[in-house]
Amino acid sequence: MPTLKFAVLAGDYIGPEVMSEALRVLRHVAEEEGLELLARQADVGGAGIDNHGKALPEGTLRICEESDAILFGSVGGPKWEKLPPNEQPERAALLPLRKHFTLFANIRPGLLYRELTAASPIKTERIPDGIDIVCIRELTGGLYFGKPKETKTLPDGDLQAVDTMVYRRSEIERIAATAVAAARSRKRKLCSIDKANVLETSVLWRKTVTDYVAKNAPDIELTHMYVDNAAMQLVRSPNQFDVFVTENMFGDILSDEMAVICGSLGMLSSASLGAGRNSLGLPFGLYEPAGGTAPDIAGKGVANPCAQILSTALMLRYSFGLEKPAARIEAAVRRAVTSGARTCDIAFGGASIGTRAMTDAILAAL
Repeated sequence: MPTLKFAVLAGDYIGPEVMSEALRVLRHVAEEEGLELLARQADVGGAGIDNHGKALPEGTLRICEESDAILFGSVGGPKWEKLPPNEQPERAALLPLRKHFTLFANIRPGLLYRELTAASPIKTERIPDGIDIVCIRELTGGLYFGKPKETKTLPDGDLQAVDTMVYRRSEIERIAATAVAAARSRKRKLCSIDKANVLETSVLWRKTVTDYVAKNAPDIELTHMYVDNAAMQLVRSPNQFDVFVTENMFGDILSDEMAVICGSLGMLSSASLGAGRNSLGLPFGLYEPAGGTAPDIAGKGVANPCAQILSTALMLRYSFGLEKPAARIEAAVRRAVTSGARTCDIAFGGASIGTRAMTDAILAAL
């Protein structure tokens, strides 16, 4: 019986609520598919600060190192906002995890079912069949990690802050390889997004992506777009994209814009894949919902568990090579939602069900 060894970092506020539902679905599928789960839970984010004094405790990091993947919830919230920026849950937990495991490739599906088009701020006539696109974001380079990064007082007494955007060709090539693989699994269309009319890093980005695709993937239809135009085009006509790839900061902004046009963060999963391999020879990855901790609804039993459940499907696919159970979970979520099971975020003012009942509907669809 294959054993799936992964770390469970539920996080804060609604994080544990939706994580428990995702594990319910995973246990159900594991039993049917003959899989053994070895899930080790650990504190992270605000829970790590409260219980261990830091957002990423050493014990949590050790459990992650001993696992083949990380199933991550959400971290942060108002309780810890008064801490120094470097100690707050988001910055002191998620960014170090990405850096420690070289989680360089963020894969975020932008999926809006046809039946949920009313949830999108885009007019329904522009997206009559919903939205189905994928964002590939470089995750460990650019402004967020470049050095120097500092704030200092100048000789004249003025304050100056510096962030440095840095990219190496090798970093761009490896994210291009991820994007090509994603494009090959879909419509073989790839749009690379940059700001090559202004930024030196983007000039290198565009040249490197162009050269990589020409050499390694001549079957892929490659286009380029400036990031400001891409932000507009995502709202104007999102399905003109199929897979798009971009650097860290642009990807941060565009993926959040994509989440908004797809109606609800509660439906959107993501995978962050590392440069290293796990004990199975597959990519080590961190899998998390696109949304946050939603303190305003925590403890009320109304949070949408779908994004966390769909993130477990991505974990099965990428870090454990289990396409069949991954596809089963994704199909069950679609069947449950399109058959009328709706949490409040996707109910459009109509009848809604709670977190556990949503999971029950997904289990029934399985």
